[in-house]
Amino acid sequence: MLLCIDTGNTNTVFAIWDGSSFIGTWRASTEHQRTADQYFVWLTTLMRASGLEDVKIEEVVISSTVPRVVFNLRVLCDRYFNCRPLVVGKPECSLPVPYRVDEGVKPGPDRLANAAAAFDRYGGDAVVVDFGTATNFDVVASDGAYVGGVISPGVNLSLEALAAGAAALPHVDISQPEKVIGTNTVGAIQSGVFWGYSGLIEGIVARIQAEYGTKLTVIATGGLAPLFAQGDIDFDHIDDDLTMHGLTVIHAHNKENT
Repeated sequence: MLLCIDTGNTNTVFAIWDGSSFIGTWRASTEHQRTADQYFVWLTTLMRASGLEDVKIEEVVISSTVPRVVFNLRVLCDRYFNCRPLVVGKPECSLPVPYRVDEGVKPGPDRLANAAAAFDRYGGDAVVVDFGTATNFDVVASDGAYVGGVISPGVNLSLEALAAGAAALPHVDISQPEKVIGTNTVGAIQSGVFWGYSGLIEGIVARIQAEYGTKLTVIATGGLAPLFAQGDIDFDHIDDDLTMHGLTVIHAHNKENT
């Protein structure tokens, strides 16, 4: 079985791929000090609770935007799974189609995984809107290459910054408000964040399409994608496991070419 690990700034996702589907997916907060032994105990406990205690992990692919976490994940793979993980973004990991950005620039591994997955599932000429710690816009060319994008502060990050920087304002959960004009503080914040980010997403996607010069397929992924799809944003696809699927695509490409 293949274990896919996607480490973001906020959460780390572990998922087991059986060759056709993910049979188990678990999420933990990202902590660089977590040891390989802690990862193993946590993961095997959840596998047992999911009835997957007999599953044998033989291969691992990792995407990490937090470099300090990778060392302990490598130790986890070596000590407990007796394998060397494939780490997206490292020289030994090739991509189905090389990215095309400014010389010397290395795109984030999650963005490369998004591009691989988007092309595999929906074809090229696409833009992926990824709702994470940052809200990323990843542009995928007609041949599947990642060719650049946009990075903006994430929704929850903006809410946390607002609550931390304004003593009189509370931290609120993001949701679609019933009306734009808030008649209380919570409603006003929710309106500003929801409709503000809806406008940001629509505006950036429109500008990307105008600059790109070709109609793009718009794909949304990340936990908040379904929420924002309830507003005025016209996503062509909402794909919850896009990044994880991209890891399987990259792993299969490397396995076929070794």
